[in-house]
Amino acid sequence: MTSNPWTDPDPQPGDFDADLAKLDPRYVEHRDGDPDAKIVVLVGVRGADAKRLERIANARGQTAADVVAELLRDAERALA
Repeated sequence: MTSNPWTDPDPQPGDFDADLAKLDPRYVEHRDGDPDAKIVVLVGVRGADAKRLERIANARGQTAADVVAELLRDAERALA
């Protein structure tokens, strides 16, 4: 079974070389990786869901970000 680097959770060096070769070199800048890099994901919540999240956070004495992070950890544990 072949892996798809666009959906694989662990893409490997060289996976995107063919795609990068198609780009005009003027628009490509090489950067070394940073093992200490962090990613920030912005989650948009609107309307009734936003109000619900705010109520849950207030009831727990947490921020909305803390509640979302906890929900994600719980969901991941449930999958294990």
